[in-house]
Amino acid sequence: MAVVQATDKEVQLLARLMRAEAESEGDLGMLMVGNVGVNRVRADCLDFKDIRSIQQMVFQSPGGFEATTKGYFYQRARDEDIRRARRVIAGERFHPATRSLWFFEPSGDCPAQWYDQWNTGRFKSHCFYSPSSSDCPQV
Repeated sequence: MAVVQATDKEVQLLARLMRAEAESEGDLGMLMVGNVGVNRVRADCLDFKDIRSIQQMVFQSPGGFEATTKGYFYQRARDEDIRRARRVIAGERFHPATRSLWFFEPSGDCPAQWYDQWNTGRFKSHCFYSPSSSDCPQV
């Protein structure tokens, strides 16, 4: 059962986002980016109170994803990209992105906090940040 609603178009949109943001991080890295996206749709807190769909999440402004400004994002989703997107929409979660709402690629070590959110870990070049349970109980 899906943890967020998604049309076929939105599944493809999420698949393209996951690939564009983290293809160099491999399968697991792309799944973690998907976790962040799904978490933002579920969150109803902090910067994501008005985000109720994958479409809104991907193109949120301000606060959206840099990949949407690059041509690579607009290429067609491949079958394996769509399978990954369906996995995170179905609720699969991967540490350290399990509850994360943010990630970024620092030039060095992951800061302990980023915009007042705590680091939950690093996977390859991306650092992941999660809200407290009291700030975002839905995630």
